Amino acid sequence: MKKLGAVISVLLAATPAAAISRLSPLGMTCDQARAAVHDQGAVIFRWTSPRGLPLYDRFVRNSRYCDANEYAEWKRIPTRNQSCPVLFCENVDRLDGNFIIPDNSL
Repeated sequence: MKKLGAVISVLLAATPAAAISRLSPLGMTCDQARAAVHDQGAVIFRWTSPRGLPLYDRFVRNSRYCDANEYAEWKRIPTRNQSCPVLFCENVDRLDGNFIIPDNSL
């Protein structure tokens, strides 16, 4: 039994971790930012606010990349050429009594 546990530990350690990309949307066009989210499923965009504060959030292709109590909702982020609509995970408690969960997809 100990050998089986050791084998499983070695196999898990050898498996590459699924890392999420961290990107700056300010160096991309809106189309490039949306394509990055669509191609990778989920990315973290980081940028600086007009007040100089660092901002970041995780953006997703659709609700399947969110937790069970979340859904994909639209949010605008700054990109090189315009304010760009992408999806992020929002808690279902924010639906304000609406029983229909939006099925947004990028």
